[in-house]
Amino acid sequence: MWCKHCNLETNEIKCPVCGAETVEDLPIEIFWCSNCNIPLIHTSTAADKGICPVCGKKTRYLTTDLRPVFPEERLLLALLLGKEPSAYMDKSVWAVNSRYYIDGKAVTISVKDYEEADTDVITARLAHAKNSIDYSSFDQNILLFAAANQHRLAYLKDEAFSFVRGAADKYKEENIVISFSGGKDSTVTADVVTKALSNPSLVHIFGNTTLEFPTTIEYANRYRETHPLAIFQIAKNDEQVFYDVCEDIGPPARMMRWCCSMFKTGPITRVINSMYRSQQILTFYGIRKSESVSRSKYNRIEDDAESVKIQQQTVASPIFFWKDIDIWLYLLAEDVDFNDAYRLGYDRVGCWCCPNNNQRAQFLSRIYMPEESKKWREFLVSFAKKIGKPDPEVYVDSGKWKARQGGNGLASAGDVKIRFTNCTTEDHAKIYRLVRPFDDELVGMFVPFGRVAPELGKKLLRETIILDARSNVPILSIQPFNQDGYDYAVKVRTMNVADHDDLQRMVGYQIRKFNACRKCLKCESICRQGAISIIGDSYYIDPEKCIHCKMCMTAKYLDGGCMMDKYMRTK
Repeated sequence: MWCKHCNLETNEIKCPVCGAETVEDLPIEIFWCSNCNIPLIHTSTAADKGICPVCGKKTRYLTTDLRPVFPEERLLLALLLGKEPSAYMDKSVWAVNSRYYIDGKAVTISVKDYEEADTDVITARLAHAKNSIDYSSFDQNILLFAAANQHRLAYLKDEAFSFVRGAADKYKEENIVISFSGGKDSTVTADVVTKALSNPSLVHIFGNTTLEFPTTIEYANRYRETHPLAIFQIAKNDEQVFYDVCEDIGPPARMMRWCCSMFKTGPITRVINSMYRSQQILTFYGIRKSESVSRSKYNRIEDDAESVKIQQQTVASPIFFWKDIDIWLYLLAEDVDFNDAYRLGYDRVGCWCCPNNNQRAQFLSRIYMPEESKKWREFLVSFAKKIGKPDPEVYVDSGKWKARQGGNGLASAGDVKIRFTNCTTEDHAKIYRLVRPFDDELVGMFVPFGRVAPELGKKLLRETIILDARSNVPILSIQPFNQDGYDYAVKVRTMNVADHDDLQRMVGYQIRKFNACRKCLKCESICRQGAISIIGDSYYIDPEKCIHCKMCMTAKYLDGGCMMDKYMRTK
């Protein structure tokens, strides 16, 4: 534990000096040894942080985090800076974001440099100079780096192994899952968990988003071959085509990443449901606090319903407090295989076209994934024209598309608008517009309210009565209706309740789902009972599994009752 105020390391939850609450993650500082030409990792409270443990000479403070720059990226860096291809092969090169440290001296590559670089020329030069890639100096440098930071590695391993064993103590080993993305963090997590539990047969779930780097698929296949005892499950959405969804509701943006639910969380939920039904599981994730502002607010172990994306699981992260340099120290010192995208210069390997990718990542993709990059840009420009942007190419190339919010300019945006009229002949009755005919799927949307009882309704009117789940008293009447101005409509009447407006609000949520469902799979992830499923083009709620908790109709868990409301709402 560490007190931020006193810069004091302690074993207590409150500082023995100032009484303030302490935190778990001890901050680190990275120093540079000019003699050994390597970075040294120290906690901020370390007494010997100014001395190299290898040569005993004085060191200097460098930065707070680093990643190694592999020979492939060194070649690219040299070409980008107009140097000879082999200029940096014998150097010690490290980086943080777009700042490189070459033998300890900083060189910054600006966003403008990446934007204006002629990637066609660079690609051609890369192909011509590929024989310049040489690992001999790099390998020697890494051996020295690992030796100098062996105490840091020992601490990381001991702490992480202990955490894993403690977290797993209450779970059967068959109910322990490793979330495997093919990135460096999940790779380290998988290695740590497998070794800590001495179990090479743990379940690994690989979420193939269909937007993976080619190197990610290659690495996942390689991992399966080198870990033959692991139970390796692939979660993939084969029902949706990314570009088709983008055409319908617009490309994902920073605040509107519908792709995560549709292509990652949702398919993973389906695999978990098929394997474990309603059993609670423990999933080890490679989440790190330092990755983003949002992740800094997570807990190391999380089982809160509001925080966990897949309700059936408790999530735990052994590497929660690790920095990038810690990850690389572990991978390189422990000789763990990893995704080759990092050798090319990528510092994250999620979806290659993610709106959270920075300009450097986009620059790399223009070089290493030219056809896909061109296709994606052409789509974005076409989309910008469709929604009426005055200068589509500037809108795309400047990255403004990443800040898009809502469904402005989209025909599909009308599907999330709840349109209704009050019935003039019955109290507490509303007539809702539907975008398609009334059917059994819509009736099934009302299972969370209670028991669906069509036998109690008026048959000639195709009326269905919903009985309250607890009291068995009728609370809703549903029937198809002809309404001027609406192609299709349903009349919903509330009864025998104290708050008719609140009940109609939740009814509106279900109507919106019926109208706007794009099979994003978010509802499947929310339901802890596994009662909700998308079967073909239909939304289905299993009345045998539903416990009427109404989580799927509560704004606390799902604003507007449907994720599409967030993505297609207009001003």
